[in-house]
Amino acid sequence: MPFADFVKATVVLSAAAATTLAAVTLLSARAAGEPGTATIAVGWWAAASAIGLLMGRRAAVSPRIVRLLGGAKTVGVLPPQRPARVLLARLWPLLVSTLVAGGLALLAPQIPAVATGFALIWALAWRQQHGAIVAIERRDGVRFHVEETSPLRPMTLTRTPGFKAYIPTERRSPA
Repeated sequence: MPFADFVKATVVLSAAAATTLAAVTLLSARAAGEPGTATIAVGWWAAASAIGLLMGRRAAVSPRIVRLLGGAKTVGVLPPQRPARVLLARLWPLLVSTLVAGGLALLAPQIPAVATGFALIWALAWRQQHGAIVAIERRDGVRFHVEETSPLRPMTLTRTPGFKAYIPTERRSPA
């Protein structure tokens, strides 16, 4: 799976988890007759959104992604494309936390409310990384792909040849 697409899917799935957990929070707070929980949750979500926006305001690649891109091994053949398996193997913590927090809403609506905030932070903090990765790929003429590995091992990338961007330099005429 192309790494830039993986990062984009991570942001979208984190936002979807946050949306789902927010709905579960509001429904469980209403069922429990706790309107104060919903009010406090909305405040936490606003604070979490501000934190995520602050963390993700840079358009540069994060240091963790730089290390991951730098450690990519070069291959001449495109790796097998199994995006569903790669996403499940890499994003299983998001799936498990969403399911557990949603299930615990039956006990206390505060639990999915807190989890919603963290999913918002994650989605907003990583929102610009896709564009930075694509810019590096265009500049260097490569494509980075996520290798299919065990869910318990660190993520590894491969680098395949791509198309290098040709950007002509601007010539100024002498005055």
